[in-house]
Amino acid sequence: MTTARERMIAEQIRARDVRDPLVLAALSRVPRDVFIPETHRHEAHDDHPVPIGFGQTISQPYIVGFMTEALRLEAGHRVLEIGTGCGYQTAVLAELARDVYSVEIIGTLADRARRTLERLGYTNVHVRAGDGYEGWPEHAPYDRILAAAAAESVPPALVEQLADTGMLVMPVGVWNQELRVLRKHGDRLDLLATLPVRFVPLVRP
Repeated sequence: MTTARERMIAEQIRARDVRDPLVLAALSRVPRDVFIPETHRHEAHDDHPVPIGFGQTISQPYIVGFMTEALRLEAGHRVLEIGTGCGYQTAVLAELARDVYSVEIIGTLADRARRTLERLGYTNVHVRAGDGYEGWPEHAPYDRILAAAAAESVPPALVEQLADTGMLVMPVGVWNQELRVLRKHGDRLDLLATLPVRFVPLVRP
């Protein structure tokens, strides 16, 4: 692990109370810089979102750590990710879960992320270009769902594709966004925690 990555984890993630040793170990194994375009690679470990092209960003390291820990992932879980982006969060999820199904609205980003993940040797990741509002129903139900883009409310398709007692973490809101940690019980979603955030919007084709 590089010194920059070690410092990022210590100062930006562990220091802000992300303490799950499995999550911290996963973050230590994933080379964040290789997911970022060369023009911004020098910012890879900085404490802010970084542009990845097409008006999209890679979330700041703390948010990736917080969201991953909030999911309470187990080794046998199947995860749906909405908003692949550059694939960094996808890789972190893949370190902890059995399978990750990731949907990205921008085809070029989906292709780039898929190539990067393949180059790093991830065989439990499946990426496709598509409408995040619709999820990936063919492989439902999912034990966990993570969305890295904000919608006005949780899309009904994602609720349907989440297994009972499963957890969903996503930003909700337009101007005033909050990251919601939710657990499904029957027909309802119980709110477990929130965090003020600013994400790119979840857009439709």
